[in-house]
Amino acid sequence: MQRGYRYFFSSLVLTAALAAPAAIGAAAKAQENGRQEENRRDDNRNRVYDSTHKDYHNWDAREDHAYRGYLQENHRDYRPFTQQKQKQQNTYWNWRHSHPDNDRGE
Repeated sequence: MQRGYRYFFSSLVLTAALAAPAAIGAAAKAQENGRQEENRRDDNRNRVYDSTHKDYHNWDAREDHAYRGYLQENHRDYRPFTQQKQKQQNTYWNWRHSHPDNDRGE
């Protein structure tokens, strides 16, 4: 009878050892999906890709303020950023990376 328990216990341990990585992976995916949903709810701003620096910027009120400051500093009339030519957009991103916000750490 003890041999039966030993076989049962061994198979139970083996099954748990094989199932643990799958269970951990499923739990991690559920948490990641929750974070993505959370970010999606909070992120109702437009994201703009900076191809020169290979990063994204959220186009929010702070970025719009910086953009208007750039236009004023360079004596240019306001034109929506998305309507600027690629060269002008790249010039802005170069300026932006050299003029970070103090509280952002950019």
